[in-house]
Amino acid sequence: MQTASTHDPLPHRTGRLLWVVLGVAAAVVALDQLSKWMVVAWLKPVGSVDVIGGFLRFVYVENPGAAFSIGINFTWIFSVIAVIVAIVIIRTSRNLGSIAWAIALGALLGGALGNLCDRLTRAPGFGRGYVVDFIAFPHFAVFNVADIAITCSAAFMVILALRGVSFSGASVKG
Repeated sequence: MQTASTHDPLPHRTGRLLWVVLGVAAAVVALDQLSKWMVVAWLKPVGSVDVIGGFLRFVYVENPGAAFSIGINFTWIFSVIAVIVAIVIIRTSRNLGSIAWAIALGALLGGALGNLCDRLTRAPGFGRGYVVDFIAFPHFAVFNVADIAITCSAAFMVILALRGVSFSGASVKG
């Protein structure tokens, strides 16, 4: 009879955490796409609306590039990168033992897929479509729910790494 090693504290969780990653990703994609659908349906005709005075506005923007509209002529590359990121996350997630890493990777996957959905389905064509952005703060880029998920997951991953939490769930600091 084989027993779990002390270096693998959560062997029973490893396969199940893939479902956590996929569940978080699905929730992010659903929220992102629903919010973009609402923005296109209700905000696009009016252009913008103040939400909290001059501090927060919803403004309809078609972003053909990446963050801060970088690389507007290379949209198809962002589509390819998103597919590669999704594949790597799913492959990595099959061996996770940490719920925290599962949540972080799920949010990253959901954000990447949310923006990829736009690039695959919006004009000017498959793989080259613009991303709908709509959340605007003064003196900052306009962004969307997928961007929030990507940014928050990156920050969470930094915190996990600094705290010494490994993918397996074991502490890597002694």
